[in-house]
Amino acid sequence: MKSLYDISAPAKLNLFLHITGRRSDGYHLLQSVFMLIDWCDTLHFDLRDDGQISREDLSTPLPADDLITRAAHALKLASNTALGAHIGIEKSIPAQAGMGGGSSDAASTLLALNRLWRLNFSLEKLIQIGLQLGADVPFFLGGHNAWVEGIGEKMTPINLPPGQFLVVKPNEGLETKLIFSDPDMKRNSETAIISGFAADAFGFGRNDLQSVAERLCPPVTQALKWLDTQGLKGRMTGSGSAVFAHVLHHIDLPSAPSACQVRLCNRLDDHPLVGWASSDRLSVGSF
Repeated sequence: MKSLYDISAPAKLNLFLHITGRRSDGYHLLQSVFMLIDWCDTLHFDLRDDGQISREDLSTPLPADDLITRAAHALKLASNTALGAHIGIEKSIPAQAGMGGGSSDAASTLLALNRLWRLNFSLEKLIQIGLQLGADVPFFLGGHNAWVEGIGEKMTPINLPPGQFLVVKPNEGLETKLIFSDPDMKRNSETAIISGFAADAFGFGRNDLQSVAERLCPPVTQALKWLDTQGLKGRMTGSGSAVFAHVLHHIDLPSAPSACQVRLCNRLDDHPLVGWASSDRLSVGSF
């Protein structure tokens, strides 16, 4: 049965990820480009007039206090609404992949419930709530591919060239905190500039977490080697176990290597829910 809102929550790829330093509070400083792709979760929202938040896992079971539930309760608390919602979740984006699936779900939840409950919160107010849920949530709320700096809170929306990407996710996941706490992780990359990235958008830089990730999770190395056998140059996205490669020409989707998911993905221009909350601040820069 169709819900009142049936919406998408897209994943992202980090085209590169450089760690440029570390603050006194322990947070790492980074530079990256976050790119939306068409590997999506689907969320279904129905209104409840009893004020309760209920959740139904339609595919992969989720933890009781996952980011979707936390986002719904955070928005309810911030708005003091008497309304509630029932949320059905069809998970497709794998966990611990570095693809932002949980953060994307949280952002889509905030945008959908803002409309379902007729709160009319601005995008900036939703971003303030989202930042308390996770560092990547504001990116998905912003709705555009972005150059990202600071600890992930400084975003400059950008336009990217069209592109297809072969994404490989080993069944084994990788926890972010294990990588960032590793003493061998590179933390002193030189600061990059957007114009340098623009000269080679899909080949620029590297992922500074990759060498540590390969040591902690050998399937990452195996996935990268498999991409190499397909004639593709791969790298890790984010701080999870997924890797990807830019596809320069037509490719038939190859059979997945053992214990991996493989998907051919397209870059998205914008988030499917862009414009669901009003904003007068964000603008898109182009190369």
